[in-house]
Amino acid sequence: MSVERIRELLDLMRQHELGELELRDKDFSVRLVKGARPAAAAAAAHAPAPAPAPAPAGAPFRPAPARAEPAFGRQPEPAPEGLREITSPIVGTFYRAASPDADPFVDLGARVEPDTTICIIEAMKVMNEVKAEASGVIRKVLVENGQPVEFGQPIFLIEPAESGG
Repeated sequence: MSVERIRELLDLMRQHELGELELRDKDFSVRLVKGARPAAAAAAAHAPAPAPAPAPAGAPFRPAPARAEPAFGRQPEPAPEGLREITSPIVGTFYRAASPDADPFVDLGARVEPDTTICIIEAMKVMNEVKAEASGVIRKVLVENGQPVEFGQPIFLIEPAESGG
């Protein structure tokens, strides 16, 4: 399932004020639940592995709130003038590279296009490639490798490319 499709599902949940949404396909199923719920319980319901690893103690699954609330206890800061935020399309774990010994997908100063892979976010043992979705230059990485991220949390700052050039 693509990141775009997951975004569409999250938008449907918001538009119709759904507390829970489940979708099953021939090879894939996803269940999105709004509200506090332990991550291990949510993952165990659909995880193909017989014994999923337990979540860290006290780690609740909570969809990202509206941008007015802080992500992981921090106050969100507006992007500096002239820069645009690239946000996490899903809840998961942020990785800058495809593997621990690989080079990061992008470094500071890297020129990106909309289809450039900039990171991976792991959600329920699925590695989801995140694309820049804009042209420009990476100016800041806002998340540490291996750090959990929430839906809508800023992960990069990009200086957009000039229009028409």
